[in-house]
Amino acid sequence: MSMPDSKRLGGANGGVSGGIGGGALTLSESGSSLTGGTSGRPSQLSSQPDTNPEDPKEESKLPMPADTLPLKGVAPGSSLPTDSGSSSADTLEILKGGSGAVSPGDSKDGSKSGASVDSILGRLVVEQGLATSDEVESAMKRQRDDPNDCSLAMVLVDTEIVTDRQLTRLRSAVEAERTQQKIPGYTVHGKLGAGAMATVFKATQLSLDREVAIKVLPRKFSANRQFIERFYAEGRAAAQLNHPNIVQAFDVGQAGEFHFFVMEYVEGKTIHDLVLEQKRFTEEAAAEIIINVADALLHAHEKGLIHRDVKPKNIMVTSNGVVKLADLGLARAIDDKEAALAEKGRAYGTPYYISPEQIRGEMNIGPQADIYSLGATLYHMVTGNVPYNGKNPTEVMQKHLKSALIPPDHVNPRLSAGISEVIEMMMAKSRKERYKSCGDMLVDLRAVLAGDNPPIAHKEASSVALQAIASSEVAKAAPIQPDKVISETIWTVPGGQLLVTFSVSAVILAIVLGIVLLMVLT
Repeated sequence: MSMPDSKRLGGANGGVSGGIGGGALTLSESGSSLTGGTSGRPSQLSSQPDTNPEDPKEESKLPMPADTLPLKGVAPGSSLPTDSGSSSADTLEILKGGSGAVSPGDSKDGSKSGASVDSILGRLVVEQGLATSDEVESAMKRQRDDPNDCSLAMVLVDTEIVTDRQLTRLRSAVEAERTQQKIPGYTVHGKLGAGAMATVFKATQLSLDREVAIKVLPRKFSANRQFIERFYAEGRAAAQLNHPNIVQAFDVGQAGEFHFFVMEYVEGKTIHDLVLEQKRFTEEAAAEIIINVADALLHAHEKGLIHRDVKPKNIMVTSNGVVKLADLGLARAIDDKEAALAEKGRAYGTPYYISPEQIRGEMNIGPQADIYSLGATLYHMVTGNVPYNGKNPTEVMQKHLKSALIPPDHVNPRLSAGISEVIEMMMAKSRKERYKSCGDMLVDLRAVLAGDNPPIAHKEASSVALQAIASSEVAKAAPIQPDKVISETIWTVPGGQLLVTFSVSAVILAIVLGIVLLMVLT
């Protein structure tokens, strides 16, 4: 695939901006960040992660060296916050007819969300011709009389009025309509995706008649201040940025029981999706995409923000070729000392792409952490493999910290030495050996795209190579033997004696000089 330069891409409105479990706008995201979600969901990691850590196509959660990872807002050893009081079950659970279809505190007289969902479901079943009004009314009467507080969905399936498959197809419409009733100013068309930390809907903003994506925080987290603060922090961070290669934020707020975040609707695929489809990118296509992302990151860094979760799932390519950086769920102000202190010693990021300093939980995380993660993303794009893999997340982390990087052109021999030098400099373990800024990195990326050597990375690579050669030659060189003395003569001179030593080299030099002088004179 070929991508235009960022200068020619311009902005984009329209499309899928998903963004769910990992607090991003990517349609397939499902809690793959260390923090596990949009608002930095505190989540204790056990020895049984949600995804397979051995598969680089699935981004598992990365623990610290200890048994569990102390995540955002959760002290080591503490457990996940639980739903409090009489909060209702999620709509999807109600539709599935699970045991939590109507939780304590929900009445079946239409006063709370369980009955609201049931009424929506009953109407849609009739409107779509799946049942008659009498059948739905009979099912509702049976539901009211049921001592087990079952849901209407369960009754409809049990009485064979609708099938499980039909019910599954109705879920999106029910959820969309229920959300539409709760968020004024927007017409919700359907659900784009859902994860552990958020559900994202496609909608129309009525005042401006434009398509948007609305990310909604589940009600089960609406009583937790830390979750809500992180959710709003993402919206505020995104609002500070105005760049054609960054998903734009429009609004963040609360409507009744819902906390929502409205953003640009971007239709396209993530780099993660594209790697799965085509195994790997050509060098040119990858460089063009990364140039756009680097330009977006440069803008964010100049605004004082670091992303902290750059990865293939957070980079989208729209249907018309525009590159978009998404998900500011982990973004933080570079100079936010209070947040840095609170997060000290904790890892934030995604295992296959996280920088060493993030793994160590250092306080002074800066733009070079994003450069490292972007380098790991580029490595994955051009080789088809993650830079480091292992049997478990801890092993992956240790490799980021200690293992030498296999040069990308050794994995994919079709790559140029230039792109490999750039990636290796981006992924240097020490920040001192990485690019100082995204601006420097862009210089090298554009040079490689033009077919030239990257001036910064190539110079550094040449210097390292020369030092290695010099060290090798010194190690191999035989020890220097002292000149053999063939004679010594003592001449008497006024004031003392002069010792003249004749060595082999001195005699040879004298002979050579004599021959040269003789040739000149003749």
